[in-house]
Amino acid sequence: MTRSPVVLITGSSRGIGAATALYFAKQGYSVCINYKTDESSARLVAEKIRMFGVKTEIFKADVSYEPDVLALFLFIDEIFGRLDVLVNNAGILKGQMTLLEMDAERINYILSTNITSAFLCSREALKRMENGGSIVNVSSAAAKTGSPNEYIDYAASKGAMDTFTIGLAKEVASTGIRVNSVRPGLIYTDMHSDGGEKDRVDRLKSKLPLGRGGTPEEVAAAIYFLASEHASFTTGSFVDVAGGL
Repeated sequence: MTRSPVVLITGSSRGIGAATALYFAKQGYSVCINYKTDESSARLVAEKIRMFGVKTEIFKADVSYEPDVLALFLFIDEIFGRLDVLVNNAGILKGQMTLLEMDAERINYILSTNITSAFLCSREALKRMENGGSIVNVSSAAAKTGSPNEYIDYAASKGAMDTFTIGLAKEVASTGIRVNSVRPGLIYTDMHSDGGEKDRVDRLKSKLPLGRGGTPEEVAAAIYFLASEHASFTTGSFVDVAGGL
């Protein structure tokens, strides 16, 4: 049973999730890496983490699917013996289109992956945070802009994440568990390729007050801050990592 604090980061085989896993490892955390399909990338992240001398394991789970979530948390119980921080990072988007082109299958897939996963993982994390803990939700600046003509379904799922953050923070505050959120904006990750425009950040960055896109590491730093004792009096709050958007 590990004595180091333990963090679970969903969807941590790439992008913001991978950067966050490495950031926590540098701070001495044991890290549970969750992935859905890309095992090779998850193993690569784990190899990098082990260079910091901390414990890490990978676990394949679709965190929008309840049986997989239950299996993931039983794995954490067995391998790590505790859970101190949950980062609800898993999320997807689909190709850019207007609402007129969307069907129910796409909409429900986005909502289930992006928000049901956070509900399920948070529920199981709360059961294990008997002595307090921290949940950090990864939302998006799209929750405020709506992402018209691109992916309003994704934006709506992140709006739901914001509401979930506020409600859950108030629901569990008396237990010593804090719930906060980061809202990344235009960040250089592979997710934009999933949406069909890998160079989207470069196309739009000039519209940001800071005039550039962000890095996954900049988001990871904000996530760690909210999870850490540096934010011990902060709950139900949001940090925008969006270049001034």
